[in-house]
Amino acid sequence: MALRHIRFFPHTLVSSTNFTPKLKINHNRFFFSPSHSSSSSSSSSSSSSTVTAMASNARKVLIPIADGTEPMEAIITIDVIRRSGADVTVASAANNLSVQALHGVKIIADASVSDVANTAFDLIALPGGVPGVDNLRDSATLEGLVKKHVEDGKLYAAVCAAPAVVLGPWGLLNGLKATCHPSFMEKLASYTTSVESRVQLDGKVVTSRAPGTTMEFAVAIVEQLFGKEKADEVAVPLVMRSNHGDEHTFLELNPVQWTFDNPPKILVPIANGTEEMEAVIIIDILRRAKANVVVVSVEDKLEIEASRKVKLEADILLDEAAKHSYDLIVLPGGLGGAQAFANSETLVNLLKKQRESNRYYGAICASPALVLEPHGLLKGKKATAFPAMCSKLSDQSEVENRVVVDGNLITSRGPGTSIEFALVIVEKLFGRNLALELAKTTVFTSP
Repeated sequence: MALRHIRFFPHTLVSSTNFTPKLKINHNRFFFSPSHSSSSSSSSSSSSSTVTAMASNARKVLIPIADGTEPMEAIITIDVIRRSGADVTVASAANNLSVQALHGVKIIADASVSDVANTAFDLIALPGGVPGVDNLRDSATLEGLVKKHVEDGKLYAAVCAAPAVVLGPWGLLNGLKATCHPSFMEKLASYTTSVESRVQLDGKVVTSRAPGTTMEFAVAIVEQLFGKEKADEVAVPLVMRSNHGDEHTFLELNPVQWTFDNPPKILVPIANGTEEMEAVIIIDILRRAKANVVVVSVEDKLEIEASRKVKLEADILLDEAAKHSYDLIVLPGGLGGAQAFANSETLVNLLKKQRESNRYYGAICASPALVLEPHGLLKGKKATAFPAMCSKLSDQSEVENRVVVDGNLITSRGPGTSIEFALVIVEKLFGRNLALELAKTTVFTSP
């Protein structure tokens, strides 16, 4: 049965501030837009109709990363906040700009923490991941910067282990309510009042739980920076879901048992303009499942600049990758990235061979419409794509579904469906039990 595409609320935010929220109730969750002076002033600045005015009012945001940072949390936060028009600096707390995040994801920072030590920011947001949080906590330069920032009454935020391992020991949660990853709740309780909200706001600090809550966390940060109107504007194209915490579902047609080498070998191409959230979520979750994921650059060098200017480094170049076969090829979206994929004769030939040999392939966001459709790779298949791209599909009968599996093909809609997309791939390869386990570990579903 096709799943109904439903209207969503962008984030689930619990507040401990003393202003009066405007409440809406849905499925026993409370959603609100804070009404206070800083929010209203930022909302007026964000409503500018010109890019120039938007740039002149851009809020400055710092997101520090370190070796061992959780890549989904870092990249989702960077991507979503940049969509708001904020000027986001990704700063390395490591010895160089190239950071080895968890699950083999390589991120190139914009600057080092020491480079921005004397810069004033409107928000500092800390991703989690172990040992990433330990490396952030142990950076004396970052500690001094964040403490000065908090003393100046600025917004700050942290997700996953960072509230318990970084903000708590630095004394920046005293007297406040905060949340964190379930496995760090006991530690957090030694520094502050711990709560189990998916996203928690108290005073000037926003905290959240894990990769599976980070998109909600990032949209809540946008609301604090610019107001609810801007947060809603950013949230809509993400294609977020309304039923936060529920198990993933998908539409499956012509079901077949996916068989593979052990472990399955999966090719994930990236290019300039690739949607970084989609790419990193797919890579991260599939590597958590112990799949052999090969990240391949379609460009002439390993480093690519993704759609929201995040710099990622691939494992190998496409020409080398093309010498091998894969159990599954998965295309992230992003307009520029999808166009690069469609123009790559080498990649298109790999995809055609994949289909001809009845092996598995998939795409998300713009890629079903811009890569698979024009090259005949959706012929006889049901698929979905980014909402604005669905008109390009010859068969639009199932486009409202968040994830569609048709035999050996899997497609999905956008950044906000990427975790579901990756979990369904895990389910097809390894079974639903592992997919649900990963969903709980990442707090995509309620623990």
